[in-house]
Amino acid sequence: MKSSADDLAVFTGIPAFGRQLHVGQPDVGSRGTLMRRIDGILDRHWLTNDGPCVRELEGRIADLLGVRHAIPLSSGTCALEIAVKALELRGEVILPSMTFVATAHALEWHGIVPVFCDIDPETHNLDPGRVEELITPRTTGIVGVHLWGRPCDVERLARVAARHKLRLLFDAAHAFRCSCKGRMIGNFGDLEVFSFHATKFFHTIEGGAVTTNDGELAERVRLMSNHGFVGYDAVGGLGINGKMNEISAAMGLTLCDDLERLVAANRRNYRQYKSLLEGLPGVAVAPYDETEQCNYQYVVLEIDERSAFITRDQLAGILWAENVLARRYFYPGCHRMQPYLSKYPDAAGRLPHTESLCRRVLCLPTGTSVGPEEIETIAGIIRIAVTDGRRLASRLPERLHSAGA
Repeated sequence: MKSSADDLAVFTGIPAFGRQLHVGQPDVGSRGTLMRRIDGILDRHWLTNDGPCVRELEGRIADLLGVRHAIPLSSGTCALEIAVKALELRGEVILPSMTFVATAHALEWHGIVPVFCDIDPETHNLDPGRVEELITPRTTGIVGVHLWGRPCDVERLARVAARHKLRLLFDAAHAFRCSCKGRMIGNFGDLEVFSFHATKFFHTIEGGAVTTNDGELAERVRLMSNHGFVGYDAVGGLGINGKMNEISAAMGLTLCDDLERLVAANRRNYRQYKSLLEGLPGVAVAPYDETEQCNYQYVVLEIDERSAFITRDQLAGILWAENVLARRYFYPGCHRMQPYLSKYPDAAGRLPHTESLCRRVLCLPTGTSVGPEEIETIAGIIRIAVTDGRRLASRLPERLHSAGA
């Protein structure tokens, strides 16, 4: 572990790590198993259009989540857009700004007004009380986001949706293999949407899925994801090409075989970070409820500069100088990105908790590519940075002052 501030790269120019440590470094599982599956795909000459690997993955996801219908799709963004269309959302839809921009884009793409709602500062998730205050005659739905894989208050949001006859969609991009009150995420709301992008702990290189227990909605999603085909040469309605291909499904099946190893690595890393950083002034590791199923996919720091005497951005710059590519998820919030900043310039005024959290959050490298010794060193760098952060930050190269953007 580094022992003094003089060892840091901002003084020596030599990073602590000879390679870059990323948030979301992909794992590919057993390469031999994956290649055998790919050989089978090539031998069959069946590369897409509901092939055997996609069908097997669909069944395994449904079984894992205990949900009736799981439809693998080409990306999480595509899954969101099809879900929005399948639910016939229009007018205004309420969602958090503290999310990846694809959540808002899926609405805007369909001509829907995204109404950004503030979060609960403790859970980082949509505040159901604030949601109800924003409902108007034009509101048709609510999109909750299970941020960091920690579940929304699904029961209160469901009551709000039912009271106002609104559709309820959950963006579960972070929450694959997570549970809420003993029930697996994927079973809540009208539809739930997962991302299987390569940066997720479970991925299909590119991919996503929609899950539901509503057979009619499931059929609508299936038709919309295949150009609306209802038969060999019959089209029953509007659709796009949202299908997952066989190679992506093969990657997903291979990681399904290895899911518990991936979760165990994330759990080990989270617990080690939490133990090593406990008690450090102004630095808190966002907790997971370990009585639930968790994937521990993100190690999330909250930096309180009043206590740490260093800003989140200064700490990010110091870590980047050491080849630790920590990320400022989801800075600066969707409401400060385009086209939303221009279209809804007053949104920030109703999002005080979102604004505050966007300035505090920093995600650290984790996953199977990061081991105990590396975590010990990263924690040591953070401790030094908090102790002597302002002096270190003043010596950072200009290009690192906005690290993690």
